[in-house]
Amino acid sequence: MHQGRPLGSKVRQNMIEILYFMKQGTGYDIYKHYIELFPKVTLRLMYYHLKKGTAIGVFKIDKMGLERGDYSWGSEAEKIYYKLASDAKPSLNLRVKEYFDELKDKKVKK
Repeated sequence: MHQGRPLGSKVRQNMIEILYFMKQGTGYDIYKHYIELFPKVTLRLMYYHLKKGTAIGVFKIDKMGLERGDYSWGSEAEKIYYKLASDAKPSLNLRVKEYFDELKDKKVKK
């Protein structure tokens, strides 16, 4: 018998689906798309799953850096960009694919 919580998570799987089509993104970028597609979750939960997913080999950090801008807390923000790691198993959710196809079409029409 296994003890403890199962490794799988519906939220993390949804994040994998989103990141598959994004290729890379910050936690906040993933969150913005997530709340458009799935039931609303907190940003804190998204960062929890990014950390947990990185630990179990589903996500990996692509790059980190300071970006300058006009933020409420100052002039710099540390941004961490994530991408899928080798253990990620996207199921190619049709709803997510259609959402990103629509976004791509909107960008082309502008």
